[in-house]
Amino acid sequence: MLSAVADACRRAERDPADVELVAVSKTVPAARLESAIAAGLTVLGENRVQEAESKAPQLSGASWHLIGPLQSNKARRAVELFDVIETVDSADLAVRLDRLAGEIGRAPLGVYLQVNVDRDEAKAGFLPEVLEAELAGLGALPNLRLLGLMTVGRLVGSAEEARPTFGRLRELSERLRRAVPGPGLGAGLSMGMSDDYPEAVEEGATVIRIGRALFGTRPAE
Repeated sequence: MLSAVADACRRAERDPADVELVAVSKTVPAARLESAIAAGLTVLGENRVQEAESKAPQLSGASWHLIGPLQSNKARRAVELFDVIETVDSADLAVRLDRLAGEIGRAPLGVYLQVNVDRDEAKAGFLPEVLEAELAGLGALPNLRLLGLMTVGRLVGSAEEARPTFGRLRELSERLRRAVPGPGLGAGLSMGMSDDYPEAVEEGATVIRIGRALFGTRPAE
């Protein structure tokens, strides 16, 4: 996998060190994750707060990203558990996380703003024009660090068909950072998973979220 990331970076004339691998550990038992951490997979991504809550106390040497949807009633526990929350999909959620990060002493809490760049009714996230209108206010939240943008790709027949989604997120990031200058929005781009991460890297991904390609097919839920 690392060689595939390096090849994609070479094609895009990028440094592989600029791409962070989040190992998606959903349904993977803690004992197996302990071996993964020892092998160097030290950034773990969980979809559910409650699953991370059961694993994190058993493991050391890892940082944790929340990469699944966050319900408001689990926001406090998420702020306590996770180093980065990648699925901030509304201004209301951002404001809640900002308040909690201040109260709990987790400021600045790193977050990604989830964007529905494909305008898919089945997907969560800011619509691009809504994010543009609200970005200045989000950037002013004192207890959050806006690391960048995140998106979930469409279900498509081939990895190449996913490329336009990644390109649109990169272009949106560039446009927003020009329109709202200053330290508000970071340049991070969390995009790409097991089936399409090389294309995402070629389009500028700085974070890729990989589960099945590392841990195999998960059992059906």
